[in-house]
Amino acid sequence: MLKIEHLYKSFGDTEVLKGIDLTVEDGSIVGLVGINGVGKSTLLRIIAGVYKADAGSVQLDGHDTWYEPQIREKIAYVSDEQYYPVGSTVGSLRLLYESMYAFDVQLYEKYLQVFGLYPKMSMASLSKGMRRRAALLYALCIHPRLILLDEAYDGLEPLARLNLKKILSAMVSDENVSVIIASHSLRELEDICDSFCMLEDGLALRHGDLAESKGMVHKYQIAYREPPERALFDGLDILHYEQEGRVVRLVVRGEAEEVTARLKESEPVLLDVLPVSFEELFLYELESRGYGNE
Repeated sequence: MLKIEHLYKSFGDTEVLKGIDLTVEDGSIVGLVGINGVGKSTLLRIIAGVYKADAGSVQLDGHDTWYEPQIREKIAYVSDEQYYPVGSTVGSLRLLYESMYAFDVQLYEKYLQVFGLYPKMSMASLSKGMRRRAALLYALCIHPRLILLDEAYDGLEPLARLNLKKILSAMVSDENVSVIIASHSLRELEDICDSFCMLEDGLALRHGDLAESKGMVHKYQIAYREPPERALFDGLDILHYEQEGRVVRLVVRGEAEEVTARLKESEPVLLDVLPVSFEELFLYELESRGYGNE
């Protein structure tokens, strides 16, 4: 289990993380989301032991990831920015990983084929997507307890994305691995994540089970005989509101049956209830907090 408590991090006068608390259970895949600059990459780098937090702690299986360096051998981190030693090839990186981790040669041979890589490929000549494949190849060969992926799907074509999802799902199922994926592609995250954490202004604004959270937010399209007043919907936790004459479109957080019963009391002519996607959940949450309303 990964446990993050009261985590703070600043760079100069800029406070990036402002007291984050988060728990990631074993065998869970967490989607880390938020607009640019909210601290997603900083949080992953602190968990991986790349940055030291100003305050707070990060513990994996009860071991501090900064003060107990041996635990970092169980963390696979794939950064959004890939750097390699000059003259590196896909194959030469194996020596580096073998010197630092419990490296699985059989997995290495398997994932070379899965990701379409060859040992003699020069890292400098590879495209961004191919370099990311190489980084993923090595991250998956060390039998990690925790996998951290920053923009994991960036540059990967559909088949490579599909292969990555299958591999991660199998590792979670078979080895009880935990995964945190930071990405702007919320549709990709929705396909694989069971949990999510939404960062805003250096804090974990909202986190929890993805299916449960989506199940608490619904879209409603309602038609009335006459254009209704906005006050008719007072008391509802409305994330989004728009009205065109007699038709109102709402996005409301709450138990669907309770909200639907409350709306039926307003005697609509038509009432449709629709589910929301993870992407819509994120966008409506931001809208409810004032983003994009300037």
